[in-house]
Amino acid sequence: MGQIVYFSSRSENTHRFVMRLGMQASRIPLESYEDGSGMLRVHQPFVLVTPTYGAGGHKGAVPKPVIRFLNNADNRSLIRGVIAAGNSNFGEAFGLAGNIISAKCQVPYLYRFELLGTAEDIGKVTDGMERFWTRQTQP
Repeated sequence: MGQIVYFSSRSENTHRFVMRLGMQASRIPLESYEDGSGMLRVHQPFVLVTPTYGAGGHKGAVPKPVIRFLNNADNRSLIRGVIAAGNSNFGEAFGLAGNIISAKCQVPYLYRFELLGTAEDIGKVTDGMERFWTRQTQP
């Protein structure tokens, strides 16, 4: 079974959501640098959980630490899906980071949730992840 890799800003909303899932998870550091120092490196398949930034536009929707993490070819080769957090006040741009990452990395956009998620979101993601990883491991 794969793991969760996630980014959370200082607000900790995404962190709290991921911790409530109770799954193996690794956090992308707030600070990583262009030279790759301080960057998380993964060695097994993962689903990425990320917040959406900005006020509804494409520019800046994906947090810079997530972009740097995915710009590493080894990390990018192991992504299997994406889940995005967002704010429904942004209408069609709700969870836009998930759309962008899904398209760029050619992986399914599995789920989106608002802010720090509800108990219903936790249940849906937990059940969905179990089914997703089961399908991933079948020949």
